[in-house]
Amino acid sequence: MSDDNGGWFSPRRQPSPDERSAGPEGPGRNEPGERSADTENAGPAVTPSRPVSAIRPVGSGASRRDRPRLSVVPDLPRGEAGEDAGPAGAGSAPVGTAPAPDGSAAQAREPAPPRETGPPASPDARLVRRTLVEIEPVADQVTSYFYALLFTRHPALRSMFPVAMDTQRDRLLKALLTAAEHMDNAAVLTEYLQHLGRGHRKYGTQPAHYPAVGEALMGALARYATTTWDAESEAAWVRTYTTISQIMIDAAAENELQAPAWWDAEVVSHDLRTPDIAVVTVRPDTPYPFLAGQYTTLETPWWPRVWRHYSFAGAPRSDGLLSFHVKAVPAGWVSNALVHRARPGDVLRLGPPAGSMTVDHTTDNGLLCLGGGTGIAPIKALVEDVAKHGERRTVEVFYGARTDYDLYDIDTMLRLQQAHPWLSVRPVVDDRARFPSALRDFGRHGPWDGFDAYLSGPPGMIRSGVHALRGIGIPVNRIRHDSLEDLVAVGE
Repeated sequence: MSDDNGGWFSPRRQPSPDERSAGPEGPGRNEPGERSADTENAGPAVTPSRPVSAIRPVGSGASRRDRPRLSVVPDLPRGEAGEDAGPAGAGSAPVGTAPAPDGSAAQAREPAPPRETGPPASPDARLVRRTLVEIEPVADQVTSYFYALLFTRHPALRSMFPVAMDTQRDRLLKALLTAAEHMDNAAVLTEYLQHLGRGHRKYGTQPAHYPAVGEALMGALARYATTTWDAESEAAWVRTYTTISQIMIDAAAENELQAPAWWDAEVVSHDLRTPDIAVVTVRPDTPYPFLAGQYTTLETPWWPRVWRHYSFAGAPRSDGLLSFHVKAVPAGWVSNALVHRARPGDVLRLGPPAGSMTVDHTTDNGLLCLGGGTGIAPIKALVEDVAKHGERRTVEVFYGARTDYDLYDIDTMLRLQQAHPWLSVRPVVDDRARFPSALRDFGRHGPWDGFDAYLSGPPGMIRSGVHALRGIGIPVNRIRHDSLEDLVAVGE
């Protein structure tokens, strides 16, 4: 998702069929917009005709010579993020480009690139896409059955998942569909999966877990792709999954030599700006490297193994402190815990940094930034980053909110404007957060083709903002955003 958000193996715990029969988990378990997992109707386990050994990845301990030659597999999938509208309170990437790697980036992300228009699809890509077309109408059943198989056959894996896994149900299919769209783009596929493999370290994912996931995946596809599943399709899926898992395993092994799986971070201040918005500042136990505009995944002690994405609300600081803007949303486990329960002295966990909504310091392009609600957090970080680099490029910030009261960080932004003559901050208050009309009026003062645009906020604002930015002449490859709707959230 994002992070964290991706991959066939997303270590979140879902109740087994036996647990489901014991009754509901209790009130208040579901996140907004999530559905409950239904494993009761999964049916009997189906064992794929291909033995599990056929999809067993080599593992990080094997010699490089014995591993799959990834450079000759250009025909495989690709594909990150939280309770709130985006990793301002999720990942970001230029519109029409692939997600950036960990600190990385996971989102999934991040925004999926457009369908490739290059060479014809490979045979494996055609077979995999054919399967996906068939199972799409029964996505819920496929996903529920996948997890029923996984936890029935491999009950030891359940402890790696949260007690309730409602959000997880839809993530698998989203990842599969995105992967199918980009099976013939080896570079995009590899970058995304490497990010995914690194992000899954914080769950305790090991190479030995991947065959179990592959077995469950094949079983679910075999049960529901009744007209397109045959020996040829199965072989294509086995090849696809084997390569996917090997890329993730290799990336995790390499990353293990460079960074911890997670960082413990002590809350040092908790500033309640409004009844439902808090600025939470933490001190990581070891240095935490990131770039302004990126985001991370965060776990609280009250909801173990439940991770959510939040953007850093500032550029890197000399004292190493990190701040996040958090808005409590209805039934949001993590966001409500951070706003209403967290206090100085509490210890949170941070995943690796991710996202590509960062400033390109090799150019002198101006910045046109749109931040809605807590989406102002990464925009503030970008402004601080420009100032830190001593640049005097033009930076225009539109800060959107539904009411004056919701402009909770306007004083900070106006102080930055006063300190930096190259910065202009424009509050946009509207009950429907109409950035487009404000941008159209502003756009008359163009041209804007020499600007890079950044958007952070709710998905609806991202959609209308991208359209408005293109309307005033900003090229699509210079628009970066962090809309969760565009992230393939399968692992976070």
